[in-house]
Amino acid sequence: MDLTLRALTQADAETLAGWQTDALFCAHAGWSTQASQQQAVGWWREQISHPDPHLIRLLALDAQRPVGYVDLHGSGHVERELGYVVGPSTSWGRGLGTAAARAGVAFGFDGLGLRRIWAEAVEANTASVTVLRRLGMREIGLGSTEDFLGQTSHYVQFEILAKEWRQSVSLAAH
Repeated sequence: MDLTLRALTQADAETLAGWQTDALFCAHAGWSTQASQQQAVGWWREQISHPDPHLIRLLALDAQRPVGYVDLHGSGHVERELGYVVGPSTSWGRGLGTAAARAGVAFGFDGLGLRRIWAEAVEANTASVTVLRRLGMREIGLGSTEDFLGQTSHYVQFEILAKEWRQSVSLAAH
């Protein structure tokens, strides 16, 4: 499955805000649910208009339908942190998380010229840990603890280098 990535636009605020009314999505993503769709749309419009200068956030599209987003966070020119979400929760279980994360890594290495991408996922969030492993990322340690769905768990930290990524893409092509 190939997803396309593009910059967020103001028109995306409605879609992203809709995910904030999905309690299961919010619980997994660590987001606060919004009682008011209007408040959530306003918050997203502000984020899109005035993005964090150290955050590249790209909407993930499957056949032009928004299915998530990918973040590359950091101020460095050689490494950044990967983040990704798939929303709403009714979209889970279809490989979209792996496809979005893969597209984010490809953009980081091929589009930004990064040499290293790292990520972390709460160990209890087995789906996210599995996605990072599928990308060929290797575990490099444990981070802080986090409460995930009522369970205290550690962040598992991962990394992949550009040369490793290119080797895996080359092998997959053969």
